[in-house]
Amino acid sequence: MPRRKRTAGSSSDGTEDSDFSADVEHAEAAEIVHRRSSTRLTRASLRLSRSSQDIKQGADRDETPPRTPTGNAPSSESDIEVSSPSNDLEDERLAKELSLKEAAAHDLSHRPKRRRFHESYNFNMKCPTPGCNSLGHLTGRHERHFSISGCPLYHNLSADECKVHASTRDKQAEERTLSHRQDENRHSTRNQAPTERQLRYKEKVTELRRKRNTGLNKEQKEKYMEHRQSHGTSREPLLENITSDYDLELFRKAQARASDDLEKLRLAGQVSEGSNMIKTIVFGRYELDTWYHSPYPEEYARLGRLYMCEFCLKYMKSQTILRRHMAKCVWKHPPGDEIYRKGNISVFEVDGKKNKIYCQNLCLLAKLFLDHKTLYYDVEPFLFYVMTEADNTGCHLVGYFSKEKNSFLNYNVSCILTMPQYMRQGYGKMLIDFSYLLSKVEEKVGSPERPLSDLGLISYRSYWKEVLLRYLNNFQGKEISIKEISQETAVNPVDIVSTLQSLQMLKYWKGKHLVLKRQDLIDDWKAKETKRGNSKTIDPTALKWTPPKGT
Repeated sequence: MPRRKRTAGSSSDGTEDSDFSADVEHAEAAEIVHRRSSTRLTRASLRLSRSSQDIKQGADRDETPPRTPTGNAPSSESDIEVSSPSNDLEDERLAKELSLKEAAAHDLSHRPKRRRFHESYNFNMKCPTPGCNSLGHLTGRHERHFSISGCPLYHNLSADECKVHASTRDKQAEERTLSHRQDENRHSTRNQAPTERQLRYKEKVTELRRKRNTGLNKEQKEKYMEHRQSHGTSREPLLENITSDYDLELFRKAQARASDDLEKLRLAGQVSEGSNMIKTIVFGRYELDTWYHSPYPEEYARLGRLYMCEFCLKYMKSQTILRRHMAKCVWKHPPGDEIYRKGNISVFEVDGKKNKIYCQNLCLLAKLFLDHKTLYYDVEPFLFYVMTEADNTGCHLVGYFSKEKNSFLNYNVSCILTMPQYMRQGYGKMLIDFSYLLSKVEEKVGSPERPLSDLGLISYRSYWKEVLLRYLNNFQGKEISIKEISQETAVNPVDIVSTLQSLQMLKYWKGKHLVLKRQDLIDDWKAKETKRGNSKTIDPTALKWTPPKGT
């Protein structure tokens, strides 16, 4: 009888995977071979066993089936087996199937049941938020979470509320997609006017922001203070009534989207819990949450929290070491030359070659808040311009920018950073304005080095817009050229053109490019300038600096 090649069997009862069947086949191989050599079940006996009848024993494999006097096989299959090769193969298959059923019924009872959760979940991990059971997710799309960014309890929500918010966001996304499809033909040409739907939406947003509460009443303040005292930093502060409902909803959407992106990175293996990433830094009187990974030495990075001297930027492991260092540290301002001072704002020029350790520590600190920064240790070819705010304790770091000593592409900024505690206060534009002031003194046209970070691009676009509107407001002639604007403001012509296009102030008419003087934009800029005042501006007369010669 021909031998049949053994293959991995399929699931016997529909509940176990194919790897279970393969394990059973290997485990019972010896027993099956023994059964084949001793006894054989015929088709009739198998049919009888399926119908709960008595199983008849077949003849041994070595015996030949009985024949009739005429030499023909009997007509009844229930009496004897048929010895044709095809029937032998069929009998062997049925016998194997029956034996696997019996083995699965008796031998697989101890096997663990299949888990229903995602196979990448580590069930030993728990959410660090006190009192959280790790169930639910801020996005409303996952059953479990293991980080604060996805914890509903930390954000003062429940898992069910997160799911409701997720369904609401999905509906809004569908409506937005539908409206975009209706307007897709409008984008076939450039610089078209806003549609009626967009104008109505803008008016709606303006009306919603007008309705925002001007402040908190006494009961709300007490509620917020009680929440803060009860939970401390283990919960997100209460955000209701602080801003308009529209802006709060935008913030919630951004939180959910960021949490979803982090979860995707974690499932892809690009972000792992417990990795060497500094979560917070103690910097002067502030405790700052970090945004990105920075390549500090491993013995410091695995601590999760660093303590830094805000004057010399030395990093330490504990509060005790920092306190002892501050008692001995003689630095009260950055090293280098003070080239600008007005009021309590100063700017120091620090040479990366002369003050290498300080500049390296400054780059490591900046990487905690910048995604695209790649320079950490090779600081010698750069000059660092550090802006500080002075009080009776010293000059506190506000931000900085660096530039190459010899830039062939006339980049006036290589890297720029405003510390998180000073963001949204006008210091970023002061740093940008100061970099262009240096370019004017050098009689060069400058531009920042690409790629710009998201926050950097927003800051530069806003600065270029203000520079152009101020220039056009003071311009009294009839004809203007981009080259003249560039020479007057030290802004690269490419940046000027891109800004004019974004403001819809550059048109092509009768074979010529025309710069339109939009009075509505100039009036809005004037109103903002009047409201903002001149407290956060750079005074060119306060600069005491000559361009460095060589390196």
